[in-house]
Amino acid sequence: MAKPISISYAGFNRPWAAWIAHQLELLGQPTSMLRWSPEAGRPLADELAGLLAAPDRILLVLDDWFFGLGPRGEDEWNEALRTIIPQHGHRFAAASVATDMPVAAAALAPVDLRDLGTVEARRRVLTRLGIDPDAPVRPDREPERAPRFPNDPPVVFNTPRRNYRFTGRDDILEQLHGTLSAAGQGARIALSGISGVGKSQIAVEYTHRFGNDYDVVWFVNASYRMTAREQLADLSVRLNLPVGSNIGDRLRRVRDALRSGRPYRRWLVVFDSADEMELIDDIIPEGDGHVLITTRTRDWAVSGGAEEIEVPHFTRAESTAFARRRAPRLTETEADGLAEAVQDLPLVLSQTAAWLDSSTMAPADYIELLREKEPGKFGISIGSDYPMGFLTSWSITLNGMREKTPAAAAMLNLFACFSPDSIPVSRIVERSDQLPSHLAELAGDPISWHSALRRLSESTAVTIDYLTEPSPETEVEKVQMHRLYHRFLRSDLPEDEREAMSATACRILAAADPRRPTDTREWGRYAELLPHLESAGALESAEPAVQELVLNCIDYLLQRGEYRAALKMCELTLAPWTIRLAPTHSSMITLVHRHAEALRNLGRFRESEAVGRRLVDVLSPVRDEEDPDLLMARNGLGGALLGLGEYEVARRVFEDIRQKYAGLLGADHPRTMSLRSNLASALALLGRYQDALEIYRVLLVERERRLRTRHHQTMASGTRYAWMLRLLGHYEEAHSRQQRNAALHRQIMGEHNPQTLRAEHNLALCLRRLGKLAEADRAMESVVERFTQVQGPRHPETLMVEADYATFLREHRDLHRARELAESVNRRYEAMLGEQHPYTAGTLGNVGLALWPTGDWQVASEIAELALTRMTAAVGPAHPWTLGCALNAAAARNRLDAPDHAEELSRQTVDTVKEVLGARHPMALSAMMALADDLRSLRRSQEAKKVEREAMQNLSDTLGVDHPHTLASRRRERPYWDFEPQPT
Repeated sequence: MAKPISISYAGFNRPWAAWIAHQLELLGQPTSMLRWSPEAGRPLADELAGLLAAPDRILLVLDDWFFGLGPRGEDEWNEALRTIIPQHGHRFAAASVATDMPVAAAALAPVDLRDLGTVEARRRVLTRLGIDPDAPVRPDREPERAPRFPNDPPVVFNTPRRNYRFTGRDDILEQLHGTLSAAGQGARIALSGISGVGKSQIAVEYTHRFGNDYDVVWFVNASYRMTAREQLADLSVRLNLPVGSNIGDRLRRVRDALRSGRPYRRWLVVFDSADEMELIDDIIPEGDGHVLITTRTRDWAVSGGAEEIEVPHFTRAESTAFARRRAPRLTETEADGLAEAVQDLPLVLSQTAAWLDSSTMAPADYIELLREKEPGKFGISIGSDYPMGFLTSWSITLNGMREKTPAAAAMLNLFACFSPDSIPVSRIVERSDQLPSHLAELAGDPISWHSALRRLSESTAVTIDYLTEPSPETEVEKVQMHRLYHRFLRSDLPEDEREAMSATACRILAAADPRRPTDTREWGRYAELLPHLESAGALESAEPAVQELVLNCIDYLLQRGEYRAALKMCELTLAPWTIRLAPTHSSMITLVHRHAEALRNLGRFRESEAVGRRLVDVLSPVRDEEDPDLLMARNGLGGALLGLGEYEVARRVFEDIRQKYAGLLGADHPRTMSLRSNLASALALLGRYQDALEIYRVLLVERERRLRTRHHQTMASGTRYAWMLRLLGHYEEAHSRQQRNAALHRQIMGEHNPQTLRAEHNLALCLRRLGKLAEADRAMESVVERFTQVQGPRHPETLMVEADYATFLREHRDLHRARELAESVNRRYEAMLGEQHPYTAGTLGNVGLALWPTGDWQVASEIAELALTRMTAAVGPAHPWTLGCALNAAAARNRLDAPDHAEELSRQTVDTVKEVLGARHPMALSAMMALADDLRSLRRSQEAKKVEREAMQNLSDTLGVDHPHTLASRRRERPYWDFEPQPT
């Protein structure tokens, strides 16, 4: 057997080593990999000689990094090569991708692989090793996942630029690669560690060092939910997925593509700074690829969401090597002393070494300063993991910048008033009229501006990515600041300077406000502005324009269905505004209203009611009863009452406000139309479907005329109108309208927006009523999955769609799963709303239905009777929901051999349904078929035939002879009623 060829490489260029090894192994030539990592302080000649311990030939993969490790000077390299190579030249060969090499490296006769294609690079390497390039490839050596040729990058590669000062971390990188490879498909790894330890740098280096293992490499900033969603959704463009501009649609298509492995199966997605797991856990992709997470917490590992690799500080050898590369003037002893002073923390070591590289201060004096100063004077708390002198080091750097380049220091102060993850430099330049004079002058001079930016990137923890090489004409792609450094800067700013810069940042943000938060075309702008509000101090600002921006951002979050984020923003803003603003201030009133709305949209109806009622109580004594703010507050309170099941109370509130708005603003004013829509919702929940239908019909026409077909309120009216059509039994028309409406929702608002999900849910119910069961099944399952992702498992709308899916499963697919889901939904409704709420009563009835196929009629009957009693108490005896419960209770009585009691209830139900919904409504016809069944059980066959004949004729006339409902009735299957919760 041939002896292995040992391939020595610096970790930076592992892709070349892996590709060369693969080419050799295809020909049956064994290989072994040797990472070149010379020990600091040991003679280079000894390190090279150590390679000779390999059993046979050694191929050196030469690059700039190979020669730069240590660091080692050219003279030392020349001496080492001249010492080792002449004596052992037959053992060494080399392949080079280096841009520059020591003179003595010529003795290795390296083959140059730069800028070559696969075929020529392979030929050169094999020829240099004395192997015939035309030798046949062994078929048993072709692995499933061969390394990609290094000159061919991944098909999709979006990751930060490589840090050419990256040092060490080879063991962690190899561990990370080995863990991901061993875990196989769907692996998730979380790199955890304190801030500044280098987690993000390791992740970036991994994408470059091992990126050739993948077809897709995608880097996501996960510090903010909205940013993470936007950036992951952007992958849709690079994957050429057929999607529109809406983020929800793009995000779903991306996750579907990654899960299915089409168009690419080998992918890596990095979620950087994912410190709050709950913010992004629902967008983590599944599939054959790999997910890498960087985080300061252990939440991912503790929850089982990812395997953990903890990132420690540098080893001392890594620290000294890095410090000497960053500041070549440092001796080995000085680098060791600096590393000790900063406790080997990479971020601090980088900044201190950079300062020493450009300073004339003696390293020993600087190190002594770091050891003496106390961090407490800077006003921020630090953990025991951080070196005592790191704040001192940054203070020294900052003071030097203030003296030598005050413009750059002023720019840095302004940057500290924005989110550190994406500083909006383009907005700053665009709004230079909002800047102080010295910064406005800097922003107006591209040469000075870029010079100051470059100074920041060289001397501070600020990272700047350019679209091309930096120049006055170059556009800055991204500016970021390390979070720990961001905290330091803000604590170090004098109060008057911080207030001035915060005011400037707020003016820049307010000037960029499109002032149209409900316009989907502006959502990208709000997603850009939102992360900066807290850092800029916008939540504490007294400026009306800034307060408007905050409220608009909250509106934007509500419209997007980001209810948790909207609630958090409301709560953060309430604290300072409560101190600064009177309870009756217009901005405060709007904020409290949005707070109640966010709570209501999260299903926290009792809290929403309490907030809304307090606002009404505050305004009622001091405002006229027709005051717009008071009417808005009462409207919000009515919405909470709907959620709590107080339908008639809410109806009266909405009717009163509608009349007042109509008198003040006119019947076709947007606010009046919104009140009419709320009134229709209350009527629908009261079972007055025909009244609700008429309001929705008129609203839809008016909104199409006054707004536009694609406006979100118009689309919502379309969904509600089709919903009422379906509840009234007009299935064909409901389906036709809802099919178009749902498609429009997907196109405009995206597939994950709650309004879209409601539209698709109604479409699924229309499909079900038309007997298109396969389509309905797919649609309902998809909606349930997405509602759970977007809203969580305990949200009322998640429960709504799960309740309907449980009844569908009982009818058509999985009885066991249907019963489990029905019981789970009922338990969650009871926990949220109480056992007397109509939704709790209705879903209890669904649990009883799930027992029918088991034949346990005694328990089913008890549940049906309890549901009927509770529903009657909740909404009255003539509500369609109560009549549906009666339909089920009568069936249970019949099966328990109590046909006389069943017949009595069925007859009452028929009479009431005809009065409430009409004689030809599907529920009325079901009740008639149930009555006929009870009459047959009582041996009153002639009467039964008469009732059955009339019902069958009406079913054939209204639904058609081949409709599933008609066919089931012809087979004399006992009718039943499924409770369907409605959106509030």
